[in-house]
Amino acid sequence: MPQRRQAVILPGRNYGSQGPLFMFSQVALRSRGAHIYPMRWENVDYLCADTGSLMEGVNTQVERLLPQIDFLSSPPVLVGKSIGTAAVSTAARFELPAIWFSPLLTEYPIVQALRRCTAPYLLVGGTEDPTWESALVDELPGEICEIPGGDHGLFLPGRPLTSSAHALADIIEAVEMFLDTKVWRRGFLSEHRHRRCFATLANSLPVEGGIGDAQ
Repeated sequence: MPQRRQAVILPGRNYGSQGPLFMFSQVALRSRGAHIYPMRWENVDYLCADTGSLMEGVNTQVERLLPQIDFLSSPPVLVGKSIGTAAVSTAARFELPAIWFSPLLTEYPIVQALRRCTAPYLLVGGTEDPTWESALVDELPGEICEIPGGDHGLFLPGRPLTSSAHALADIIEAVEMFLDTKVWRRGFLSEHRHRRCFATLANSLPVEGGIGDAQ
């Protein structure tokens, strides 16, 4: 009997489970027969107080949910953004596949947990996001989708809106490829474990400005 397909959505602080990244990811997951469990963080101010509170609070809440969805017999895919990516410790502990949008790579415990992961994961980040480290992700044993000029919301400020739309399309293409080749495999899986997926953006220009409000 085939396993039930499941996914847990782990939002950011100001980026909810209906944001574009999650909305299209959930369509991709549902089209593959997955049941979706969106998380709602409790006491967000506590989670964001410091690194210790973030790691303890996020993972405690996620691990409280897992027994309710029979995760041992049907391991879910974790899909998180920003503070939600702190759940990488849970992914490493229970060998769960994951998709991490705008992972907080400036947080040492998150990077260490990524190094411990044995299940496949996809990292998606923008080069203008201060929490993204291009050189670091090349050393990690995961799949990579890097958006040139993308900020923490994976938006391209200062460029035509169509550039951000094209970047979103590239991200969702990477998500679907990851699901089909690494999680719920359809056909041959390459032995090459480390893939960098660059967005193709026309008329690329240097981006000025800082992080967007979406976290």
